[in-house]
Amino acid sequence: MKPFEKINSIITPLDKVNVDTDQIIPKQFLKLVQKSGFGKFLFYNWRFDENKNKKSDFILNNSKYENSNILVSGDNFGCGSSREHAVWALQDYGFSVIIAPSFADIFFSNCFKNGILPISLEQKIIETLFVENVSVTVDLENQIIVTPSEEIPFTIDPHKKKILLEGLDDIAQTFQLEDKITEFEKHSTVPSVL
Repeated sequence: MKPFEKINSIITPLDKVNVDTDQIIPKQFLKLVQKSGFGKFLFYNWRFDENKNKKSDFILNNSKYENSNILVSGDNFGCGSSREHAVWALQDYGFSVIIAPSFADIFFSNCFKNGILPISLEQKIIETLFVENVSVTVDLENQIIVTPSEEIPFTIDPHKKKILLEGLDDIAQTFQLEDKITEFEKHSTVPSVL
C-alpha cells in the first residue's frame, strides 16, 4: 500500500443515501482474484443500461468528473454486504477519499486497510460540498479539507491516520512487530510443530 499524500481534486457529488456495496460493485463482477480491474464495474447498474450503453444522467458518466479522486455521498455509505471488493472498485476507479455523513462499519474499516480515506462530516457540510462542486484539497496530515471559501477540519483515529500516512496494510503492520514476535517465540512454552 502506498503512503497517502495530499489530494487536490474536483469532488464527484453522488447525492444518494444508503449506497450499498451491491450497487458499488454488483455480485456478477466478483470473479477476479486480484484487487485491480474492478473500477470499470463501479456502480455498473447505475452507469450502464441493459445494452451496456452509458446512462447520460449518472454523475460518473459526466466527463467533468473523469479524473476526480474525491467522492462525496449521503448517509450510510457502504452499507449492505461486507465485500471488500467495493473498496477495491472505488480505488481502482481512482477515488482516494470518500466523504459522507456516516459509513457502514465494515466498509469504513476496509477503506483504511486498502489506502482510502473515509471522512465523516455533518450533513450541512456535505450539502455545501454538493452545491459548491469545486476542486478541494484534502490534507490528511493536518486533518483539513481546503475549499476556495473555507477550511473544514475533520477527525480521524490517530492509529488509522498513521497507517494511511505510512502506507501500512495489515501485513506491513505485522512486520513492524517482527522483533517482538521473534522474542516471544524464543520464550514461548508452546511446542514447535516443525
